Amino acid sequence: MKRDLKAKRKGITREDISYYAVMAPFLIFFFVFNILPVLASMVLSFFDYDMVSKPIFTGLENYSRMFSSDSVFLTVLGNTLRFSIVAGPISFLLAFLLAWMINEFSRTVRVILTFIFYAPALVGNAYFIWQVFFSGDSYGYLNNFLISFGFITEPINWFQNTSYNMTIIIIVQLWMSMGVSFLANIAGLQNVSTELYEAAAIDGVRTRWHELWYVTLPSMKSILLFSSVMQIQAVFSVSAVITTLAGYPSVNNSVDVLVSYISDIGTARYEMGYASALSIFLFFMVLAFRFGIGALLNLVGKSDR
Repeated sequence: MKRDLKAKRKGITREDISYYAVMAPFLIFFFVFNILPVLASMVLSFFDYDMVSKPIFTGLENYSRMFSSDSVFLTVLGNTLRFSIVAGPISFLLAFLLAWMINEFSRTVRVILTFIFYAPALVGNAYFIWQVFFSGDSYGYLNNFLISFGFITEPINWFQNTSYNMTIIIIVQLWMSMGVSFLANIAGLQNVSTELYEAAAIDGVRTRWHELWYVTLPSMKSILLFSSVMQIQAVFSVSAVITTLAGYPSVNNSVDVLVSYISDIGTARYEMGYASALSIFLFFMVLAFRFGIGALLNLVGKSDR
């Protein structure tokens, strides 16, 4: 009894203690496998370390190296930004617009269409079909079609051609982007109260655009933020698809991105200090995009008059 009274005076009850006890395993794992590696990378980014010799403190040398003497970094940074700025917003809008349209159908049709659009995300290595479709020999589906109808006279090596490879990679990423954010949008649309639409109609909302802008989107702000964060994570962490389809390094590093470059620096060259600096740079770049998108989402539902 005295213990309970003491705990209550401090603002902590026995019930609170049980909550902390339940959460403790998750918090410990989260700290060890998420927070601690980030902190370790931040510290390691100021060192020259090859995983064999003793770490040597170099200060900001790894960060200055990115922009002063590493031409490959500037190339892959440009590729990452180009890929993210194009594929990110389009995949985000595509996930929402498809969910919005599918939501208008009956339950049976909605379930079938949801499964069809989500199917690529269910199959682990589904993007291999694109490797066959864009194969560089005459047996590739696209080359075979173009040669058969006389559009080209010899096969095009699509993934080795810098005029086409980035566009193809973006198409593949968009095809695979109907993942968790797509399902979240479907769920969010289903949970928007019909009473809100009725109230909006009484207030003078007549068009579907105004209904979307003033009712649907504001009611889904948290879902939209979650969807945007998932799409940011997807486009900035893309690597396996690019490496599988175009190889690493790609021709003139034309489609290489930061994640594949970090992997090469860390696991092939064992420059862990520089790889950590690159990782921290990528982390803050993703963070900047997240806050930028959050600011844009705050404009949702604001009057256009």
